[in-house]
Amino acid sequence: MKVEFAPVNVPLNRRLQTAAVLQWVFSFLCLAQVCIVLFVCLLFTRLWLISVLYALWWFIDWDTPSKGGRKFPFLCNLPMWDYMRDYFPIKLVKTADLDPRENYIVGFHPHGILVAGAFTNFCTGATGFKTLFPGLRSYLLMLPLWFRAPFFRDYIMCAGLIPSDKNSASYLLRRKGGGNAVVIAVGGAPEALDAHPGAYCVLLANKKGFIKLAMEHGAHLVPVYSFGENEVFDQVKNPKGTWLRWIQDRLQSVMGISLPLFHARGVFQYSIGVIPYRKPINTVVGKPIRVEKKEKPSSDELDDLHQVYMDALSKLFEEHKGNYGVPEDAHLSFI
Repeated sequence: MKVEFAPVNVPLNRRLQTAAVLQWVFSFLCLAQVCIVLFVCLLFTRLWLISVLYALWWFIDWDTPSKGGRKFPFLCNLPMWDYMRDYFPIKLVKTADLDPRENYIVGFHPHGILVAGAFTNFCTGATGFKTLFPGLRSYLLMLPLWFRAPFFRDYIMCAGLIPSDKNSASYLLRRKGGGNAVVIAVGGAPEALDAHPGAYCVLLANKKGFIKLAMEHGAHLVPVYSFGENEVFDQVKNPKGTWLRWIQDRLQSVMGISLPLFHARGVFQYSIGVIPYRKPINTVVGKPIRVEKKEKPSSDELDDLHQVYMDALSKLFEEHKGNYGVPEDAHLSFI
């Protein structure tokens, strides 16, 4: 394989963009493990008191992630997120107003490999979420597993991440006065295994938990499609029925996280690595679907609203695909 090296005279601005994305990739892939090792190792040094005091704080603060977390605006608005936005670049596209007096469940599609669009748009201020949707506070759901990592849990909470369980989402949707947007990557970790360039399929056909949650709280549904989300990484081919996909599915069912074998470019060369490609991501926020509160919806009511949501997502895809280089004969498929 021929290696293509990056030129020496790359502008400083582009270097900073790459550095911003590198720290984000490191945070998603390695930081939790580093924090766990650090916590344990400190116990066997003269600095053991740090881990002991943190363990005490952790015990006191245990329920905070499921009660809205602890979003820290200063972290969300650091200049490094602007560099990360410009690396791809990433853009948030508004198609309708969202009333800040209401609560919303925002369905994000597709998951992609590392949900770059969801994180940049809804966890940072880089793409102007608060300007486009004044009065709304966004919270992105993440696997509960990551909130069990010492130190790391505090870092991700500062960015507005909360555990992806019913109690955490319900806490926000029950808040009086509205203004909460709970963002769910509906396809979750399993959908990452289908995140191949040129793929326009979303894991949604049997996903009705978020529909039921919306009806129980009267939270309006907002479909979102992130064009380009699947284009920023390559993934080793893993069609269903192959040994690789069988192993990935088994590991996902046991561990709760998926392990796609992805690659893209490196820092100083463009041939291989885990840094995403510089390809645009355009996250289009659709029109809200009004939901009437019903604490115990019937299965027929769930099916009807689920179909309305899928139709709205398909319509959103069809109306905007021509703006973002999607072939005219490409259509969204539900699996």
